[in-house]
Amino acid sequence: MRFDERGTVVRRTYAEEALTDTGALVVSARLLPYRRFAQAAFILLILLMPVLNILRYDSASRELILFGQVWSLGLKQGFYADHTVSGAGYIAVHFFLRAILPWVLVLSVFPLLGFLTGRLFCGWLCPEGALFEWADYLTLKLLGRRSLFRRKANDPGEMKGNPVFYGTLAVLSIVLIPLCGGIALTGYFVAPETIWNQLIHGSFTPGVRAGIIGVSIYMLTGSVFVRHTFCKFVCAAGLMQTLFGWVSPVSLRLRMGFERIGECTDCRACEKACFMNVLPRKNKRDISCVNCGACIDACNKELGGRGLFHYSAGEYSRGAPAEKCGRPAVKTLYGG
Repeated sequence: MRFDERGTVVRRTYAEEALTDTGALVVSARLLPYRRFAQAAFILLILLMPVLNILRYDSASRELILFGQVWSLGLKQGFYADHTVSGAGYIAVHFFLRAILPWVLVLSVFPLLGFLTGRLFCGWLCPEGALFEWADYLTLKLLGRRSLFRRKANDPGEMKGNPVFYGTLAVLSIVLIPLCGGIALTGYFVAPETIWNQLIHGSFTPGVRAGIIGVSIYMLTGSVFVRHTFCKFVCAAGLMQTLFGWVSPVSLRLRMGFERIGECTDCRACEKACFMNVLPRKNKRDISCVNCGACIDACNKELGGRGLFHYSAGEYSRGAPAEKCGRPAVKTLYGG
């Protein structure tokens, strides 16, 4: 309990209550602009890394470039001719430090992210996820649903836009995004200046041509036909985050505060906002949830900034069970 200077009890804000009582992180600001900024910044980083020699493999010289320097085992040819125990030990240590350990560290990134943040990377940084969301948006504007094939129960309401404008935007996206992506990502294996010179002269080596065409076809097929199904069942990075986030006792999760479930209007805005087809109000550990916070934004909008969803690290007390809460529609949803 807290008092002001007159001795009057000061009521805590909902955010203070949630942080004190459950350890939850309550968000009242709109998350989408921050998420879009994070996605755009990470996409820019991915595109610029080969150009700035931050990370790329030069297939011509067969060298790995890392932060402008050639990454090698650090062994000169003379060391291989040393057959003594000390020489063999020196080679083994260098091989471990320069070859095995870096790969172990790289491969541990996504399991560690999953253990600490769940699939937050998928929802906030993944370039492919951002591409799929853009495809969803265009399909919504053209067809009134996210999928090309059928309407789903959680599709938003009528969102169709000007068919000429969004049709033109869709065609430009289908042509330019895969092509630019193919050119940029091929730079991870062929020197970007080589690719640029070939683009200017319109003459491509077989390797560059295969890289651009292959990546372009992959991006086009994934964004038009596969989309988030890839995220759920195929993506290795996503599956590693899912596995380690599932078993982690501290992983970041999205939760609904059951102690205020009576305030739920059953508008289903949280479900309609979720592009991964998660049912957020069930409060179950769903492998498809990417911690994007769309349900937080939707609920905050419906309840005037006092939404029912928040981020929480690990498990916490759910509060009153659903069957004891007052709204009939909510009790039906949870089997009450």
